[in-house]
Amino acid sequence: MIVIKIGGSSGINLDHVAADIAALAKEGQQVVVMHGAGNEANALGEKLGHPAKHVTSPQGYTSRYTDRATLEIYVMAACGKINTFLVERLQKLGVNAIGLSGVDGRLLEGARKDAIRIVENGRQRILRDDYTGRVEKVNAELLGVLLERRYVPVVAPLAISYQGDAINVDGDRAAAMIAGALGAEQLIILTNVPGLLRAFPDESSLIAHIDKQHVEASIDFAEGRMKKKVLGATEALALGVRQVVFADGRVEQPIHRALDGNGTVID
Repeated sequence: MIVIKIGGSSGINLDHVAADIAALAKEGQQVVVMHGAGNEANALGEKLGHPAKHVTSPQGYTSRYTDRATLEIYVMAACGKINTFLVERLQKLGVNAIGLSGVDGRLLEGARKDAIRIVENGRQRILRDDYTGRVEKVNAELLGVLLERRYVPVVAPLAISYQGDAINVDGDRAAAMIAGALGAEQLIILTNVPGLLRAFPDESSLIAHIDKQHVEASIDFAEGRMKKKVLGATEALALGVRQVVFADGRVEQPIHRALDGNGTVID
């Protein structure tokens, strides 16, 4: 069992990724795919006159402030475009992929954070009317039924709150929760860089291996979105996932290369 998270930043080659997922499926490997939507949601927000607002928490993590209008745009990008066309790519390759969001069948569930604390101009403030949260429960039974029937689930990074609100969730951490709930051997996180870089953006500074006992220390030199990926890796390992790999999603056979040890291997 492998869980694959496809990053939502520009530069990832979805044709290469889809071809590799198809190859894994044909080898008989069970695969669950989670994808991001950040770049597409940003572009759509600009077109619709509601540009994304990214905020930074007191802990240094960057996220999208998601009011209701932003949530609607995010759903359009994540579910309406990326999820549908990724499933289309896989279907063309003979993979019986099925698109879902975490809202469907309460696949991903968690508490809504209707107010968040951010740092702006060096000062902390509270933002309200937020539709974000963190995945706390995974409907592993639903995924299990789909996998048993040889579907490849493709999951958009949304969840449902305990009160029934759709919420935006971090895809890397959601993928970690799915991997833990399914008892996955590996979580492969595909990015638009070769892996975790000690001196971003210098790709020659790739860190090839991190002992799982020391992965949290990597947050100190992870830049931007990579901080959340390191946090997700930490959570996946704590849930029993044997190995996490940060790998290059721009190259041919990105998943097989990751399984062969290319990228940043954490175990």
